[in-house]
Amino acid sequence: MTTAASPNLDESIAKQLFFGHIAEDALFPYPQIRERDREMLGAMTDAIDQFLGDKTAELRQYDRDAEQPAEFIQALRDMGLFGLIIPEEYGGLELSNGAYARVLGQTSSHDSSVSLTVGAHSSIGMKGLLLFGNDEQKQRYLPKLASGEMIAAFCLTESGAGSDAAAIRTKATRNDDGTWTLNGEKIWITNGGIADFYTVFARTDTPEGKVTAFIVEAAWEGVSHGPHEDKMGIRASSTTTVAFNDVRVPGANVLGPVGKGFKVAMNILNSGRTGLGGGAVGGMRALIRMACAQASERKQFGQAIAGFGLVREKIAQMTADCFAAESTVWMVAHLIDSGRTDYSVEAAMSKVFASEAVQRCCYEALQIAAGNGFMRELPYEQMTRDTRILSIFEGTNEILRLYVALNGLKGVGATLAELQSAVGGIFNDPIKGFGVLGDYAGRKVREATGYGTGRIRAPLDDALRPLARLCEKYAVELSKASDRLLRKHGKKIADQQHAQKRVADVAIDLFVGLCVLSRVQSLIQAQHPAAEDAIRIARLFARQARRRMARNIRGLERNEDEIIESLAASVLERGGYAWDVM
Repeated sequence: MTTAASPNLDESIAKQLFFGHIAEDALFPYPQIRERDREMLGAMTDAIDQFLGDKTAELRQYDRDAEQPAEFIQALRDMGLFGLIIPEEYGGLELSNGAYARVLGQTSSHDSSVSLTVGAHSSIGMKGLLLFGNDEQKQRYLPKLASGEMIAAFCLTESGAGSDAAAIRTKATRNDDGTWTLNGEKIWITNGGIADFYTVFARTDTPEGKVTAFIVEAAWEGVSHGPHEDKMGIRASSTTTVAFNDVRVPGANVLGPVGKGFKVAMNILNSGRTGLGGGAVGGMRALIRMACAQASERKQFGQAIAGFGLVREKIAQMTADCFAAESTVWMVAHLIDSGRTDYSVEAAMSKVFASEAVQRCCYEALQIAAGNGFMRELPYEQMTRDTRILSIFEGTNEILRLYVALNGLKGVGATLAELQSAVGGIFNDPIKGFGVLGDYAGRKVREATGYGTGRIRAPLDDALRPLARLCEKYAVELSKASDRLLRKHGKKIADQQHAQKRVADVAIDLFVGLCVLSRVQSLIQAQHPAAEDAIRIARLFARQARRRMARNIRGLERNEDEIIESLAASVLERGGYAWDVM
């Protein structure tokens, strides 16, 4: 077990939950934003509020026109919003992941399309250059990207290859002179119509691997983009197709190793999800403010609707969801900033939770506004449209749940395989064999007794003990369930998506609960004026998460999966609904 003095930065906290282990050293105490970022954030958030707060009517018109004017994009450049995470040596602000997420939260509180224009540039568009670029590439491009002279876009998605990134058909052929010839088309590219710098993924089928990442400039011959897509939400942001017709790409513009483009793409997406989560949190904060004002001002039956229990329930739930999402997003950002190398599962969890929380928040805020909320005069309907994309892009939430489950189960499966090997070869290598058996036996004892590495020993206020005990209990339950699933299905677990979803949801509730627990404890210790409300949130989350996790664990054994599968098969074969009213 690692200690606070010597943390193992290669270990995933979320994956350890599948073994029943709670990595206290990484979660407690709750991380604090570095002082440099705190000072910069104060000035930046004030500037954002002043700039965007005066443009409410214009932003609404941009949504209806489905375009951000050139002068508005220039204003974003002038504010330095395209250089947020670029190192200072290249002209950027070099914000931490946590501070960057906070900035996107602030822009999202005004307009999601602004966050998307800025976020697509930083989170994914040019993130590959930061992560995998060589010194020459960084010197050549980062100063222009920091100033916004070049705006970046991420070109991965193709028709027929959405979540299945490995199925891309855009092709790059290596020429005798070391250059590459690129052909193909990408769809739904954010910033596609305004970008000058594309991170493009193409099939190369080289001995080194099947997919390679390239830096492509929009000004090159053969590069073109289509018209702006007519979208349901985030309409003002640029979304287009991007086409490549016999584009000659210099060998110096290969990003990362040849043939390792899939790894490059996944690393970019994993590291970029804190920006999306920060945007979701900013949207929720704004929605809660508006819902409180609406509930206090609107009167029915002679009193403000804020006095009605069902309205108060919505306000409380929105607040708890926002606090939990925020606690998780900032924790994941800290994990990345602290140098952890394996955080992809935690990032996926934060994206799933935050994206679904903000959509629930939109629904409830609009409901509180009632008929007014349905009208375009107020911002609820646009925010509801804008946030719907969050559970789709940067990995659909369905795919991310499977990713969480399979990555967690993979480690448990490897342990079982090692156990089987140890049993078979115990007489050939008794020291190793008995060591593996001992480790496994120890874990089974901990599962049976509920005592061991799943214990939270960090100092906690008595009011938080129920949430701590819940996390301890269900870390053990998750470990036991993972073991049972793998023994029952073996490698076929990859086909059991209903079971994977349940396991993933338990793991997500556990990780989010631990983030809430750590944050509330830090607020109590700091004697924060709203610490009592934070304790109430912890209690509310604990009770609701207990019901969800119990249902999901129970559902692994007793469920309606076969009925669902057979009904879906019949409806799909029939092509629709079969019953008419007689």
